[in-house]
Amino acid sequence: MFHITEVKALPKYRLWMMFSDGTSGEVDVSNLAGKGVFAKWTKPGEFEQVSIGSSGELLWGADVDLCPDTLYMRIAGKKPEDLFPMLKRENAHA
Repeated sequence: MFHITEVKALPKYRLWMMFSDGTSGEVDVSNLAGKGVFAKWTKPGEFEQVSIGSSGELLWGADVDLCPDTLYMRIAGKKPEDLFPMLKRENAHA
């Protein structure tokens, strides 16, 4: 879908990013910090090591990634059906 073209780590586990369609904004991912694979973010300087992968996803080394579609929906205020029309249910006929 839309790829992340720019990213900047902000204080308190927030990310600013821009997408390939020009949409930009911030996402708070503090709810993930310290849990499971995201425990690595609690080490000083780790969260700031964010990079963009070849598919437009966010990466922290080889262990942690975040889906660009999910981040896009959060920033743009969209639902999965808005990005993926095939998810819309069609009316059933009796």
